[in-house]
Parts: sequence; C-alpha cells; structure tokens
Amino acid sequence: MYKVDDCEIVSLPKIHNNAGNITVIENNITIPFDVKRVYYLYDVPMGSERGGHGHYELQQYIVALSGSFTFVLDDGICKKEVFLNDPSKALHIRPGIWREIKNFSSGSICLVLASAMYSEEDYLRDYNEFLNYRKDDTSTF
Repeated sequence: MYKVDDCEIVSLPKIHNNAGNITVIENNITIPFDVKRVYYLYDVPMGSERGGHGHYELQQYIVALSGSFTFVLDDGICKKEVFLNDPSKALHIRPGIWREIKNFSSGSICLVLASAMYSEEDYLRDYNEFLNYRKDDTSTF
C-alpha cells in the first residue's frame, strides 16, 4: 500500500519558444498509465474545499492549468500538503491515499487525468472507512 511520500511532483516536458510553451502528456510515456478519464475543476468559490475521498485502485495526475490550489494527502499515518501552481508539473496521486483540495485561487483550473473510468465502487468516501482500510494493511507502514 502506498504512503503519502509515494505521491510526488513530476516535471512534464515543456517545449518553450518565443510564441509560448507547450506541454504534452502521452500514455505510458510521460504518464505511467493509460488515461481513461479526464475532468477538470473550475469556478471553485474562494474558501471552498473539494475532494474528501480516496480510491482503492485509481491513480491520478493532477495539473494546475491556471491559478493555484493545495492538495492535502493522507495515508492514515502521515499527511502532506502539496501546492500546485505550474502547468508543467503534475502531482501523481497513488491508490489508497485520501485527498482534499483547498486554497483555490481565483480563476484556478485543476485538471485531473485518471487511470480508470468512473466507478463508485472504487471510492472511499468515509474517512473512518478509509482508516479501517489502511489499518487492514499495516504491514506496509
């Protein structure tokens, strides 16, 4: 089972010239899985929080396309905050990690690239259920 330290910021390829920048994300090349689902959060009111769940199997790459926000990652033992504000960087969130998103700046856009299609069965939506799930595999801590 993964820990928060297994979730890391990844530098994405950035091609720069005088006309601007381009960043490309390709399945199993710049991202370690096939992207099966793409969605983005935007127009999040200042002071609002999102997330508040974990996944049994799903992996995600998170990119701040515009603005900034903070992810709070939790493995049931340790917590880690990750600030995102650079569209050439992605946060790789591994399975079994609780996540919350806060401190959205005005105009922020949070892009999520997911390793699987939506499946309600993959969600851990109750924090106590999440802690029990993590406790069942304490051999990894």
